[in-house]
Amino acid sequence: MSYLTVCNRQLSWTLTLVLGYLFYLLLGAMVFQLLEKQAEAQSRNQFQMKKLMFLQNYTCLDRQALEQFVQVIMEAWEKGVNPEGNSTNPSNWDFSNSFFFAGTVVTTIGYGNLAPSTVAGQVFCVFYALFGVPLNLAFLNRLGKGLSTHLIDLDTWVHKSGRAQVMKTLTMVLFLMAGTLLFLVFPPMIFSYVEGWSYGEGFYFTFITLSTIGFGDYVVGTDPSKHYISVYRSLAAIWIVFGLAWLALIFNLGANLMEKFLQFNKQKPDPGITEVTISKGEDNPDQPRIHIPS
Repeated sequence: MSYLTVCNRQLSWTLTLVLGYLFYLLLGAMVFQLLEKQAEAQSRNQFQMKKLMFLQNYTCLDRQALEQFVQVIMEAWEKGVNPEGNSTNPSNWDFSNSFFFAGTVVTTIGYGNLAPSTVAGQVFCVFYALFGVPLNLAFLNRLGKGLSTHLIDLDTWVHKSGRAQVMKTLTMVLFLMAGTLLFLVFPPMIFSYVEGWSYGEGFYFTFITLSTIGFGDYVVGTDPSKHYISVYRSLAAIWIVFGLAWLALIFNLGANLMEKFLQFNKQKPDPGITEVTISKGEDNPDQPRIHIPS
C-alpha cells in the first residue's frame, strides 16, 4: 500500500472524527434546547408573578426597591453567601470547606458557587492552580498506573493457571462493577440521605462531579438548615480524587475503543491491491520470492 494511500485514509478518518464531533455538539444543543427552554420560560414567569404578588401584599415597597433587593441577594449568592438563614450560618471558609474548595481547584471541577473575593485570594488561587493542576494530573496518572499494574499482575497469574481469557474478562468485569458500586452507586445513597436529595439528583451530582463538569447546581454541604459533621466535605473531597482516577480509566478505555472503531476500516486491505511481490535482487533470480498481503 502506497504512502499516499495511507495518508489519504488517515485524513479521511480525521475528517470523519471532526464531523462526528461537531454533529454530536449540534445534536446536544438541539436536545437541551428542546428539553429545557420551555421549563426555563415557566420558571421565569412564575418568578415574575411572585414578585408582583409580593408588591401587592407590601404596598410600601415599589418595584425599584424590590429590584435593588433582588440584586443584593444575587451579589451575596455570587460571593458564596447563602441568603437563607441568618449570620450564624457556618462559614464557607472554615478548614473543611477550604479543603473542599482546594480540591475543586486542582481537579478543575470549579462548581462556581464559591470563589475567592479578595485580591490576595484571587492571586493565590491563580498560582495555586498553576502548580496544583499539573500535580493533580501527575497524581491521577500514577494512581491509574497503579490500578493498571495490579490488573496486569493478576493477568500474569491468570496466564499461569491456563484460564487466561475467561479470568481476564472476569477480572475486568469485577473491576468495573466494584468501581461502579464504590463511586457511582453507593455515594448517591449517602448524599440523598444527608442532603435530602432524591437518588436521581444524587447520582446526577456524582457523575457531574467526577467527570469534572461541575455545574454547581448541586453541591454538598451548602444547606444552612442542616448540621453537617466537620469532616463531611473533606471526606467528599477525598472521594472525588479517587473517583476521578477510576472514571478517568473508564473514559480512556472508552476513547481507545472508539478510536479503534473509527480506524477499523484502515486495517482492511485495499481492494485494488491484493499483494506486493518483493524480490531480494535481480542479480539472484533463483532466490524465492516473498508474497506479503497488503
